[in-house]
Amino acid sequence: MKSVKMAGKGVVKIVEAPEPVPGPGEVVIETAMSGICGSEMHTYREEGMPGGNGGHEAVGTVVKLGECVPNLKVGQRVGASAIAGCGACPACAKGQYTWCPNNRFYGNMHAERFLAAANACHILRDDVPWDAGVLLTGDGLGVPYHTSRKIASREIKTIAIFGVGPIGLGNVLLQAHLGRRVIAVDISPTHLEHARNCGAAETVNPKDGDPVAAVKSLTGGKGADVCMECAGRQETAMACFAAVRTGGTVVFNGEQGPLPLSPSSHFIRRDITAVGSWFYHFSEFGSMLELYRNGLDVTKLISHRFPFKKAAAAYKQFASGESAKVVLVYG
Repeated sequence: MKSVKMAGKGVVKIVEAPEPVPGPGEVVIETAMSGICGSEMHTYREEGMPGGNGGHEAVGTVVKLGECVPNLKVGQRVGASAIAGCGACPACAKGQYTWCPNNRFYGNMHAERFLAAANACHILRDDVPWDAGVLLTGDGLGVPYHTSRKIASREIKTIAIFGVGPIGLGNVLLQAHLGRRVIAVDISPTHLEHARNCGAAETVNPKDGDPVAAVKSLTGGKGADVCMECAGRQETAMACFAAVRTGGTVVFNGEQGPLPLSPSSHFIRRDITAVGSWFYHFSEFGSMLELYRNGLDVTKLISHRFPFKKAAAAYKQFASGESAKVVLVYG
């Protein structure tokens, strides 16, 4: 079969790869669509991935079953969570695979067929097209939804989102759908345009001036109730602490290294809460699906669709910063 290989330094190739063989509790899925994630950009731009690719958002049809797979059948349409739980611990019993101490990551999903854990597959009914499914079962809506559960207070009215690439944009779409006033902050005019289309009430470009001052001006001088860091950059993280109101919350979605934070000035003396949010709980899929069926148009997050054979062009488009979610379409 054919698969994407990330050769590094911005080079992506389509290569022949061995057919996946399902072990106990695993299935092979014929890929219909896969999504490119911002977390893949480091390996894309830098050292590459000799073992294949970091694809971890995909949907398709089950074509092979391993042993001990009672919940799936060949021919079913599914979306695969990249994080699979052990199935035997208290976290797994609640569908909280990311909290399972023995969870496993399944990647290499940018391929004609890929391997997935059977207990991490969501069955997709016919009313869920592939493009919606890849967002509902992957990072696209998964991260924003899991994040939304941590900031559910009705007292939260205004949210400033720093960095509106695909994950930030998903937060814009969901928070606007939930009735919050969203301020989108990004240096890309294209990203800001996508944010407006997804419901952002106001947009701020740091190239035009101090983004912290702009957020405070838009909130009557007090700051936003919640500031989300979705860019994975130190300067945006620190800006979130400066732009959030006293007693507010800072949310981290963007992966990054250490920050120069002071317990006293950044947390204690302003009563600031900071929370992290990674991927989503397998058990949250039903609630996301209900939101979609009740009108949340997740497909608005997709700006570009490329045939699988043009994966190199898809990665180049995503890396340009001039897109929202980019997906690969198969066969």
